[in-house]
Amino acid sequence: MQRGYRYALVAPVGRSFDPDFRPDLTPPEMLRLGVFGGKYMTDCADEFPASWFAKAKLSPERADAKLNFFGVAASQPLSEWRRKGWIHSDDPRGWFQWYCRYYRGRRLPDEDARQIKRWAAIRRHIRQLQANCERGDLFCRKRQRQALLHWAYDSRKL
Repeated sequence: MQRGYRYALVAPVGRSFDPDFRPDLTPPEMLRLGVFGGKYMTDCADEFPASWFAKAKLSPERADAKLNFFGVAASQPLSEWRRKGWIHSDDPRGWFQWYCRYYRGRRLPDEDARQIKRWAAIRRHIRQLQANCERGDLFCRKRQRQALLHWAYDSRKL
């Protein structure tokens, strides 16, 4: 956890989500599949249950696209996220950190609404896969599929 940051867990783990937020994957499932080149949150694993990291594909040194489920890079650097104003001060690692904390039961109404809106906007990639790929063809648009995994959409089902 970042130094000096504390938060209350006010909802049951993995439950009581906003009705507009229905992710396909839990944070531990995402980590096991391989997201963010394995680099995401390797420096703050103590904040989350050890079971989340038991079979996680992690790279403590630097991001390694080979660890991603689809074996491709599909992320912008954190510096770009900051430049675009996507980072909230409570979650300096971005959307996935927000999701992990939300999943555990933290609620920040304004930030939750903003992040859920961002999550919903990613659905456009699902429509592109459906329009351009044969169902189940995991080699079609691998970057888009990986990006969807980063947002807790299970693109393996498309």
